[in-house]
Amino acid sequence: MRFDLITIFPEFFTGPKDHGIVRRARESGVVDVHIQDLREFTKDKHRTVDDRPFGGGEGMVLKPEPLFEAVEKLLGHSVGDSRGRVRPSGKTAILLMSAAGKRFQQEAARRYAQLERIIFVCGRYEGVDERVAEYLATEEISIGEFVLSGGELPAMLVMDAVTRLLPGALGNEASTQNESFSEAAGQEAKAEATRGNPNSLRLDYPHYTRPAEYRGWRVPEVLLGGNHAEVAKWRRATALEKTRRNRPDLC
Repeated sequence: MRFDLITIFPEFFTGPKDHGIVRRARESGVVDVHIQDLREFTKDKHRTVDDRPFGGGEGMVLKPEPLFEAVEKLLGHSVGDSRGRVRPSGKTAILLMSAAGKRFQQEAARRYAQLERIIFVCGRYEGVDERVAEYLATEEISIGEFVLSGGELPAMLVMDAVTRLLPGALGNEASTQNESFSEAAGQEAKAEATRGNPNSLRLDYPHYTRPAEYRGWRVPEVLLGGNHAEVAKWRRATALEKTRRNRPDLC
């Protein structure tokens, strides 16, 4: 999988890409990460990437020209114009990170993990010229109902979520199978729905490790008894209870 990150702050990614799963995936060749400085595609001596919005209003808006040209350089071909668009291959996604986009969820991470390449367009300032969202990006993505200063953090979050789903990225491939929002968790919750529980998705069950007692708080006895059927039953019940407590919107 190749990730391209288009940003006006290329140094932002120096830390995040050099730690944890993303670092290991890079070192093992599972992913290839490239950072593109948007200012390289400006034409003036001030390397201007933004301008005032038409119609007035507060803030500045990222201009379309450098963004289109940056993506075209990475793709190796033009994306076309009003007379005809040239879309990327079906194995490539161009994601505009934006508070106005569709909410990113685990299903999207699984879908992106089937691709060969993702190009992230990291917005800044008041926003990005709408022509980027409409004619350049294949999707406009938000990570939640809040506003950040730019798209760099959201891009990194999506990249991490996708990377850990790629074969070879984790030491134990089973680690992703029963996590919160995982496909397996969703399938089990649907099974619960057929038994009268309306959940269509659930969070992960609680986890415990040694010591068995810490400051007077003990690990649930069922986890210490070795009865796998009872453990599975406990995990299912506590996962549903935790979902009702922390994410009632999923119930």
